[in-house]
Amino acid sequence: MSASGAGASPSFRVWAVPGLPEVRQGDDLAKLIAAAEPGLADGDVLLVTSKIVSKAEGRIVAASDREAAIDSETVRVVARRGTLRIVENRQGLVMAAAGVDASNTPSGTVLLLPEDADASARAVRDGLRDALGVDVGVVVTDTFGRPWRNGLTDVAIGAAGVRVLDDLRGGVDAYGNPLSATVVATADELAAAGDLVKGKAAGLPVAVVRGLPHVVGETGEGARVMVRDSRDDMFRLGTSEAVREAVTQRRTVREFTDEPVDPGAVRRAVAAAVTAPAPHHTTPWRFVLLESEDSRVRLLDAMRDAWVRDLERDGKSSESIAKRVRRGDVLRKAPYLVVPCLVMDGSHTYGDARRDAAEREMFVVAAGAGVQNFLVALAGERLGSAWVSSTMFCRDVVRRVLELPDSWDPMGAVAVGHGAVAPGARAVRDAGDFVLLR
Repeated sequence: MSASGAGASPSFRVWAVPGLPEVRQGDDLAKLIAAAEPGLADGDVLLVTSKIVSKAEGRIVAASDREAAIDSETVRVVARRGTLRIVENRQGLVMAAAGVDASNTPSGTVLLLPEDADASARAVRDGLRDALGVDVGVVVTDTFGRPWRNGLTDVAIGAAGVRVLDDLRGGVDAYGNPLSATVVATADELAAAGDLVKGKAAGLPVAVVRGLPHVVGETGEGARVMVRDSRDDMFRLGTSEAVREAVTQRRTVREFTDEPVDPGAVRRAVAAAVTAPAPHHTTPWRFVLLESEDSRVRLLDAMRDAWVRDLERDGKSSESIAKRVRRGDVLRKAPYLVVPCLVMDGSHTYGDARRDAAEREMFVVAAGAGVQNFLVALAGERLGSAWVSSTMFCRDVVRRVLELPDSWDPMGAVAVGHGAVAPGARAVRDAGDFVLLR
């Protein structure tokens, strides 16, 4: 920030640039801005509304094509509320209607965002250097809403010659406390400052910030680096979209890293599991958490021995037995195991084989719903999982090793861990193939 003398308080100045004509397709923005005599000096930051960039670049379509334009600009739908769509667009920005806007454009038309706002900012910066001989930073701005906050603000969608992020990690605050997470969105703060003087309807699409020369220079980075990678985005989807993605993207993971599993994450998944529907207001689920390696090895060794005995009774060869037993490696290699169990507490007894069988099936379905909840919740915790049915084939062995009550029926086992590789693409299934209409 600037200071007028020793001891002066830090300050900066921001003003709008008047005198710009209506921008049309093919116009040279740098020449138009230079002709408006903005009074630029080295170290200034020029803030340019994306609308005039889009107009100059011909990013204009008929308003009747707005929905099609939104579709073409959309990479994924983040959330939907009625006709409103919050989407990630092809520039990586998450915003309403992919940034397709009907404001500040002639009636009957809508504007798309610039194809590459960082490139647009570089072109304006280079053009001003050629026209005026000044070294300035340029930020292309657009208006955003924000989660959990009412109101709109301008943010940077393109930048050139500006330090868009100020990484303070590794430093200390005024009290000597280490800064471990502070990265300031400098370009967004500049954009918001410019919006205070440009306004939304004042016909002033360009502003200048003076007094912050430390943010200007040949950084080589644009505003694209401000877009958070989806892997680090804790709030990537709206509620209904998140539920659908959690269900459809839950995948069976068979290879895990050595990274330990957070027991708290598993317990949160259990809390989600036990919200599944159940008959007679019962709670037919129990989850046995095998957090120690010793407990996992004891269980898996006992299950392997029981499986080998079964296969020997089936007359399988030693080679066949060895091959089949290796299928259990997914459980042995996992850093964490869970054994979900069914309990029939609260079930009804009718004394009739047909009705008693249906009663048990009702509880089994409820247990399965709990297991599915559990797997989906693990995926939400960014944990991979694989449900394996093996404990169902040796329930007496599992109960003995884990010291479970006779009334607990193991319903498979869940291997839990951090996936070693990203799962491959899932084959698309047509829901119509599984639907019968009457």
